[in-house]
Amino acid sequence: MLPREARLTRPEDFRRVRAEGRSWAHPMLVLCRLPNGREVTRFGFSVSGRLGGAVVRNRVKRMVSEAVRLQYDLVEPGWDVVFIARRGIIGARWEAVTTAVNQLLARAHLYATEVTTQADRRTA
Repeated sequence: MLPREARLTRPEDFRRVRAEGRSWAHPMLVLCRLPNGREVTRFGFSVSGRLGGAVVRNRVKRMVSEAVRLQYDLVEPGWDVVFIARRGIIGARWEAVTTAVNQLLARAHLYATEVTTQADRRTA
């Protein structure tokens, strides 16, 4: 689990990031980011009820949150980031979710140093 100071919790923060931030899409997730002027990057996770019941939604949130937690030390501070689940994530394997998170973080230039994922190396 991400540390408390690294989590977005207030609905108005989620709305602000969606309304004012920039976004990048993947078939499984959408990443939205907005500078926050703080020393820490905060993450929020949104899963619509249209994707399934509570069990499905909570599983998706846990998987995406854990994928972010594993990369958290590599992320540049000073951003509010929201991940929005899309229908393609339902039933996805762990490896596919981590790849999607890594690709979106890289495309949004949120890594403090340039990180290459295995998928990037295959296409290079």
